[in-house]
Amino acid sequence: MAKQPQPISPLKNFFAGGFGGVCLVFVGHPLDTIKVRLQTQPKPQPGKPPLYSGTFDCFRKTLVGEGVQGLYRGMAAPIIGVTPMFAVCFFGFGLGKRLQQRNPDDVLTYPQLFAAGMLSGVFTTVIMAPGERIKCLLQIQAATGETKYSGSLDCAKQLYRESGIRGVYKGTVLTLMRDVPASGMYFMTYEWLKNILTPQGKSVSDLSVPRILFAGGLAGIFNWAVAIPPDVLKSRFQTAPAGKYPNGFRDVLRELIREEGVASLYKGFTAVMIRAFPANAACFLGFEVAMKFLNWVAPGL
Repeated sequence: MAKQPQPISPLKNFFAGGFGGVCLVFVGHPLDTIKVRLQTQPKPQPGKPPLYSGTFDCFRKTLVGEGVQGLYRGMAAPIIGVTPMFAVCFFGFGLGKRLQQRNPDDVLTYPQLFAAGMLSGVFTTVIMAPGERIKCLLQIQAATGETKYSGSLDCAKQLYRESGIRGVYKGTVLTLMRDVPASGMYFMTYEWLKNILTPQGKSVSDLSVPRILFAGGLAGIFNWAVAIPPDVLKSRFQTAPAGKYPNGFRDVLRELIREEGVASLYKGFTAVMIRAFPANAACFLGFEVAMKFLNWVAPGL
């Protein structure tokens, strides 16, 4: 395994992760919109075709009906939430690594990197859950033609007025179920690929841009391979009317499998995987560029 280039700094991870998160949203949000619309489209009536026949049909209908703006519907919530969320995510990963080191020069094993990644998933849920709830509601609102919410802030206000803080944080358990194992896979895969792609005798900090993009993109695919089933349940649960699923995700799971089969847990798979590579490649490249800048301007931070 390649050696760590220098002592781990959770604080640098915080700032660099925030910049990486912004890069991810700009690249990945259009396909995230497609993913949510596919996951939450209503079951078609007997003899009638579904609203969207697949990823490319959904993309085409959204673009034709709403223009490019439709693909970026609901982006304010993730942009506002993603900068601190990815900052906290990378901070949690850095802290998880630091906590497992006895000495600053210790090189962590892959299970230790997985555990550090899982800790980052716990950290991010506090910010992620309400942002995801608002984003999903705005994305499906545009697809159904209803206009209940005028924007992200209005959506948050209405949710709080109707159901209090519990309404805003609806789906938190499912967000944890998605993000804790997926974040472990995400960071472990990225570190593993960086080590594999680092030439013998070189430092991982000297990795070229194409190799960083490849490692980051593939890490995103591994992340979503783990995250898709709980993400489908979360999207369905967070956009359901109040009281529809009194027993939480168990009711959602039973309904989906009963009505649409196990394959329904992988709805939006194509959109997710098309989005995962470029979005996460952009995220990790942004992170690495910001980290190099911080190491240059504040090497002792």
